[in-house]
Amino acid sequence: MPKQKTQSAAKKRFKVTATGKVMRRHAMRSHLLEKKSSKRKRAFRQKHELDPSNVKSVKRLLGLR
Repeated sequence: MPKQKTQSAAKKRFKVTATGKVMRRHAMRSHLLEKKSSKRKRAFRQKHELDPSNVKSVKRLLGLR
């Protein structure tokens, strides 16, 4: 049986923690930053946990399970 390939786009965008949580980066960070507050821009730096409704599909793209 052939090997399962990981989706290259998914492996660049998502990380899986040691406990199995899937982390993502925040949207709205790439442009038009002048009008956004410093507090809001700082919040964009942190990683966020992926919504439970999307975890199954993202794990499949990453070749897990």
